[in-house]
Amino acid sequence: MEEQLVLLKNIRAHKEPLLDIKVYEKAGGYAALRKAMKEYTPDQIKEIVKDSGLRGRGGAGFSTGLKWGFVPTGPDAPRPKFLVCNCDEMEPGTFKDRLLIERDPHQLIEAMIIAAYAMEMDEGTILVRWAYKKGQQHLNQAIAQARDKGYLGQDILGSGLNFDIHVHGSAGRYIIGEETALLNALEGKRGNPRSKPPFPPIKGLWGKPTIVNNVETFCTIPHIILNGARWFQNLSSSEDAGTKIYGVSGRVKRPGCYELPIGVPLPELIAEQCGGMQPGYQIQAVIPGGASTDFLAADELNIKLDFTSLETIGNRLGTAGVMIVDDKTCLVGFAANLQQFFAQESCGWCTPCREGLPWMHDIIQAFEEGNGSPEELGILLEQAGPIGKNSFCALALGAIGPLLSAVKKFRPVFDEHVMQGGCPYKN
Repeated sequence: MEEQLVLLKNIRAHKEPLLDIKVYEKAGGYAALRKAMKEYTPDQIKEIVKDSGLRGRGGAGFSTGLKWGFVPTGPDAPRPKFLVCNCDEMEPGTFKDRLLIERDPHQLIEAMIIAAYAMEMDEGTILVRWAYKKGQQHLNQAIAQARDKGYLGQDILGSGLNFDIHVHGSAGRYIIGEETALLNALEGKRGNPRSKPPFPPIKGLWGKPTIVNNVETFCTIPHIILNGARWFQNLSSSEDAGTKIYGVSGRVKRPGCYELPIGVPLPELIAEQCGGMQPGYQIQAVIPGGASTDFLAADELNIKLDFTSLETIGNRLGTAGVMIVDDKTCLVGFAANLQQFFAQESCGWCTPCREGLPWMHDIIQAFEEGNGSPEELGILLEQAGPIGKNSFCALALGAIGPLLSAVKKFRPVFDEHVMQGGCPYKN
């Protein structure tokens, strides 16, 4: 299967980042914005996005059009209304948004303007991971060019829309990727999640209607407007719609980002796009959607990478950050590393997550160091579920997924650590 280039089309066609707005326009840029404002009403834009079947590309996979429909519109709607792009890409194994903002920033700007038109938004913010300095620079440059061309500011293209965008560099922390924690961070508060309801489309940033979408989700919008909902549906090779950017890491010959019809079989992604495994390495396990998704064992690898297919086996597509664990990598050490990340990134707001995640990491790390026992694994399996279910947000649930799947599906590897008094991969 060849790449189906939609979001990555400009990136593949240009060796250097597409930063000049004139070059972007020559490649068809801002045509979708002009079409949206000339041919469609805001309600029609929302209906097209809903009909397309676009599901959020940030991890949760919620219907984008349905989410947009929750925002109050009309003369009696609360003002101002805020549009927020989440580019706080701190999930281990995920790096697609960085590629989009560094190499084709105008695509995101155009998409956010169309979204603002559809929901009558007043102000846009792009929250960018602190480490993405180049991405922040390129976005600011694109925003300035868009203002000069009249795509941002007052009465955009005569539509009556007054809308502008600014870039906000995150101070860091994984939890800020959760949309309500992100809103608290933008307000200058500690980045803890909020209680829901009220939900952000009704009461979000500064208590006003707010929509938060991921970079990849936004970047899909101009292409749907130009080509239609049915076109987007037909790009897929599964029940879900569109293309998906898969970010592959591990000991494959060609790691990187690949845009393919959503639902590409995992073996095909590895063999055809990534060139297979590097010489001397075999696949031991795969995490299909970033660090907060479950491990796939060897007998589960023949699966389509889409929301629906992975949900049927109790897993998730997440961000489609495909992490390949080879047969010479210690899976216990791999799981311990992930748990250390989640434990240190807990915001500390609730006791189960704050106390439970470090406790889980300590147990797994003990096995890696040769001090684990089968009894401790039994306690871990018993207690991890309640830790996730009783935490305030989904961070702990995301942490226990890869951990429990590692213990359940690869128990012999843990037992081997017990029998050998430590990690056999280090010997």
